[in-house]
Amino acid sequence: MTKSEAHVRIEQLREVIAEHRYQYHVLDQATMSDAALDSLKHELYQLEQQFPEFITADSPTQRVGGEPLPKFEKVIHARPMLSMEDVFSQEEFEAWVKRLEKVGGESAWPLFCMPKLDGLAVSLVYLDGLLETAATRGNGKIGENVTQNIKTIQSIPLSLRKLQGKKIPHRVEVRGEIYFPVHAFEELNRQLEKEGKPIFANPRNTAAGSIRQLDPAVTAGRKLAFIAWDLDADFGQTSMTEEWNILTQLGFKPAPESQVFDSVETVEAHWKYLQKKRDGLNYWVDGMVVRVNHNQMYVNLGVVGKTPRGLVAWKFPAEESTTIVLEIQWTVGRTGALTPVAVVEPTWIGGTTVQHASLHNLDEIERLDVRIGDTVILYKAGDIIPKIKEVIGKLRPVGAKKTIPPESCPVCGGRAQRGEGEVAIYCTNPTCFVQDREATLHAVRAFEIDGIGPSTIAALLENSIISTPADLFVLQPGDVIGLEGFAELSAQKLVEEIQKHKSIALPRFILALGIRNVGEQTAIDLASHFGTLENIMSASLEELMVLEGIGDVVAKSVRDYFEEEHHQSLVASYFTHGVEVGEQKQVSTQTHATGKTFVVTGTLETLGRDEAKEMIRLAGGKVAGSVSKKTDFVVVGFNPGSKLETANTLGIPTLSESEFIAMLS
Repeated sequence: MTKSEAHVRIEQLREVIAEHRYQYHVLDQATMSDAALDSLKHELYQLEQQFPEFITADSPTQRVGGEPLPKFEKVIHARPMLSMEDVFSQEEFEAWVKRLEKVGGESAWPLFCMPKLDGLAVSLVYLDGLLETAATRGNGKIGENVTQNIKTIQSIPLSLRKLQGKKIPHRVEVRGEIYFPVHAFEELNRQLEKEGKPIFANPRNTAAGSIRQLDPAVTAGRKLAFIAWDLDADFGQTSMTEEWNILTQLGFKPAPESQVFDSVETVEAHWKYLQKKRDGLNYWVDGMVVRVNHNQMYVNLGVVGKTPRGLVAWKFPAEESTTIVLEIQWTVGRTGALTPVAVVEPTWIGGTTVQHASLHNLDEIERLDVRIGDTVILYKAGDIIPKIKEVIGKLRPVGAKKTIPPESCPVCGGRAQRGEGEVAIYCTNPTCFVQDREATLHAVRAFEIDGIGPSTIAALLENSIISTPADLFVLQPGDVIGLEGFAELSAQKLVEEIQKHKSIALPRFILALGIRNVGEQTAIDLASHFGTLENIMSASLEELMVLEGIGDVVAKSVRDYFEEEHHQSLVASYFTHGVEVGEQKQVSTQTHATGKTFVVTGTLETLGRDEAKEMIRLAGGKVAGSVSKKTDFVVVGFNPGSKLETANTLGIPTLSESEFIAMLS
C-alpha cells in the first residue's frame, strides 16, 4: 500500500469507527459486532504504526496512551461550575416556581426536566472541533485536568460531528456527568470477586475514583460512560430543548428521559415516573433537575451565591426497606476483633440487592435490640452501606431470643473475650488463620501493593508459601505459579509489583504492622514524634503517653505489641527481606501550628487536601477528621459543608487558604 493509499484508508477507517461510536453510544443502535469493530480498530492501529505521520489527536487509537501522570494539573473553569438548590416536596417546588416568577417578572413555564445522574461532573472543552481539555468540577472555579482519562471513555467524542447548515464555534464547552453503568459495574465486581480482590461499594464513588487514576489504562478498563447536560457555545439556540438536539448532533448523548412540561402537575408526574423507574435504569439517579427552558430568562434570573436561580434539583426521598433478620454472623479482623453482621432476607434498596447489614459492635446490637427473626427497617447511609435503622417490635416473633456475644472465635474456636474498657470482642488465639490473612491483607494495603486479594493471600498461607506479611518480599515467580489465577506471566508481574514497594515511609510501615488501636493518624503522630522505628520500639509507656492524643489504651497497645517476641521477629524479617523504612521529617523549630489541631474542609484552590495535611504535620500540627471542642482551627475551602457550621456553632476560628498558608510560613 502506497503512502497516499494508506492515508485514504486511514481516513475511511476513522470515519466508519466514529460513525459506529455515534450510532452505538448516542443513538443506542449497534451497526456491527464487537469483533468486527475490533478488527477495524486493529487495522487502523497497524496502518498508523506504519505511517505515524497520519496519527491525529482524535484518532480512535489515541483513546488510551501515554505514560501514567505523576499528578493532575489544575484547570481554571471559564465560568464556574455551580451547585444546585435542592427541594424535597411539591410545596417546596411550587415555592421555587413562585420565586422565579416574582424575580423574573414573567411566567417561568415551560420547564425542562431531566434525571439527576449520581456521578462525577466534568467539563469538556473543544477547540476548533477537537477535544482540548477535560476537567473535574473541583471547587467550582478550579478543577483537575483529567483529559487523558476522559479520552478512554467511548461515549465522549474526540472530535465534534459536523452540523448541517451551522458552523461550529472556535470554542465549545460541554458539561455532563461521568457515570459507571450499573451492568458494567456489576460485571467488574463479579470479576474482582472471582479473582479474590476487594469489590467496589457503589458505581458513583467508583466512577469518581476511576477518573482520578493517574494511569489512564486503569480508567480504560472500567467501561465508564458520559451523559451531557449543558452546552456553552453559540449555535443560535434559544432553549434547552434546542441544546439537547444540538448536543446529539455534535456526538453526545444527552440525559435520557428528559422532557418539557407546562404545569406543576405534569412535572410532579414525571418526577414520580422517574422515581418508579430508577431501579430499572442502567445508571444511578437521586432526583430530577428542573430548569427554565428559555435560555435568556435563565440568564436573566442570575445566581444567588453559588446556585443559579433558574434550576433546582427535586430530590427523591431516602430509600428504605423492611426485611427480616435471618442470622447474626461474627467476622474476624486482622487484630482478632469480632464484628457482627446481620444476614437478612434479600431486599432492594437504591437499585441493588441487599443481603447484609452492618451492626458495628455489641453496643449497637444492644441499643437496637436486634434479634434473629426480627423485622427491621434498612436504609443506606449515603447510598453505600446498608444499616439497620430500627426494629419493628410489634412484628417480633414469639420466642425470639436476645442476641448474646460469642464465647469463642467462629473461625478457629479460640476463646473470645471483651477487654476492660473495650467496645470490641477479640479472639485471643494469636495463630488464628483469619487474623493472619487479614493482617497480611492490611499490610499489603499499607504498602500500596496492587494485585493481591484475600483469596491469593489465603492460598499463600494455606500452602505454607508465606507465614507472615514480610515473607511476601522474598516471593519468587515459581512460588506463585500453580496457584489459582497465576500463570508464568501473572506470577512474574505480581513479584515485580511487590518488589517495587520495598521502600516505605515510616508512618505507612507502622500502619502496616497492624498494631491494635493504631490507625493512620496515630501512626503519623508516632513517626513525627519519635522520628525512627527504633525510637518507637524502645519507647517506654511513659514516653508514649507524653504524646498528645495518645492515652493509656493506645500507649499500652504499642508497648505490648513491641514487647511480644513474634512481633519483634516480624519487624526483623521485614529488614532481612530487604524492606527499607524511611525516617520521618521532624519539626526543628516551633511554629504557629505546633501542637494545634486542624480540620480541613472544602476544596482548596492551590493545594490538594493531602498536601495541606502534610504541611500541617510538618509544621508540628495535628489533623483531625471532624470538628470538636478540641479543634484549634478549621481551614475552609469552597463548598465546606457541615464542618464549617459546626465550627461556627462551637466558636472555632476559621482560616481561609491564604491565611492558612501565611500561618504555616
